[in-house]
Amino acid sequence: MPEHRHFIHHKPYGYLCQFVCELPKKKLVGQLYDFPEGTMAIGRLDEQSEGLLLLTTDGVVSEQIRSRNTEKEYYAQVDGLIDEEAIEQLRQGVEIGIRDVKYITKPCKVFRLESDPEFAPRTRKIRDERHGPTSWVSITLTEGKFRQVRKMTAAAGFPTLRLVRVRIGNILLGDLQAGEVMEVENFAIEKP
Repeated sequence: MPEHRHFIHHKPYGYLCQFVCELPKKKLVGQLYDFPEGTMAIGRLDEQSEGLLLLTTDGVVSEQIRSRNTEKEYYAQVDGLIDEEAIEQLRQGVEIGIRDVKYITKPCKVFRLESDPEFAPRTRKIRDERHGPTSWVSITLTEGKFRQVRKMTAAAGFPTLRLVRVRIGNILLGDLQAGEVMEVENFAIEKP
């Protein structure tokens, strides 16, 4: 039986976490590296989101990491200067819609970043300061509903302008640049 392979990837803006797609003109993560057959993304990031993506050929590892025991941390650039009231709402859980069903998010860790993270500029410009200030917030979840972080910040009154996943368990995005892939021996995820 062949050994499984594992990869850490910085998914760039504008790419789908897929290897095959019927839609022409869509950019796929599978086009960025010579991944082996059977490689799958562990969890997804939508086309507009960036950051840490783990990929593997091992379905068992994929299920373990996607479990509710593994924290996922995101940095979200939001519209406006997020205040303590909105941060507390996010911590406690907010109501969002999932496939037209109301859902209250689970309590999570949230704090405002004191300085902007040092990410390279996004390939598609967000907006400039003429449209008002922005701020960055860290949100750490153990669940992963479709577009959850974006829906959460919007529900708290601060829509997300840019979203970057920076951590899964104890695996960090670190200095990996957009589009870069690093093969690793395994994913040693520590439980919180």
